[in-house]
Amino acid sequence: MPGLTIGDTLPDLQVQTTHGTIKLHDYVGDSFTIIFSHPGDFTPVCTTELGMMAAYTSKFEERGVKLLGLSADDVESHKKWIKDIEAFNNGHKVTYPIAADPDRSIIKQLNMVDPDETDSSGNNVPSRALHIVGPDKKIKLSFLYPASTGRNMDEVVRVVDSLQRATKHKIATPANWKPGEAVVISPSVSNEEAKQMFPQGYKTTDLPSKKDYLRFTNVD
Repeated sequence: MPGLTIGDTLPDLQVQTTHGTIKLHDYVGDSFTIIFSHPGDFTPVCTTELGMMAAYTSKFEERGVKLLGLSADDVESHKKWIKDIEAFNNGHKVTYPIAADPDRSIIKQLNMVDPDETDSSGNNVPSRALHIVGPDKKIKLSFLYPASTGRNMDEVVRVVDSLQRATKHKIATPANWKPGEAVVISPSVSNEEAKQMFPQGYKTTDLPSKKDYLRFTNVD
């Protein structure tokens, strides 16, 4: 998608949030950070999504991941909305900040604009976009959903686990991978290097091509 995408550096914007003024790079610090946008306050799908993020906060904290929501209304609206979010989601507290963007300037800089949806004034609204930012302040992964489709938080946790393992080891995660399952060794790693990097061993899949590129191992 055009604009800010994988590999780009997160703009160091100053934003107003429910936790006060935040500079994005300072907020990210040395952590992985999830920045997720929403079309508007007091809307049905957004309320379920922010509530689910609240319910999953402990899972992200276990992984050292920070959260930052973004919705195109002001801070006072966000604070009132949070009461609905917490009530709907069985009292799970919204402990992460939600940034305000009433003039839609932040969503444009973060490439979170829905090209097909507008508000009653004809202004663009945020898409259901989600960026995972690494400690190096670069975008590691982006999701872009239409307003009609809520995000799956189990998938967000899964890709965080994948990204963090790939940062630590020279591996990739195969299709439908889940934590605890085998990963594949990067093609850039020779067999000799693999023996040193993965002393626990690895298994090479026997393929008709007789090429030994599909090598599975297990990592934490």
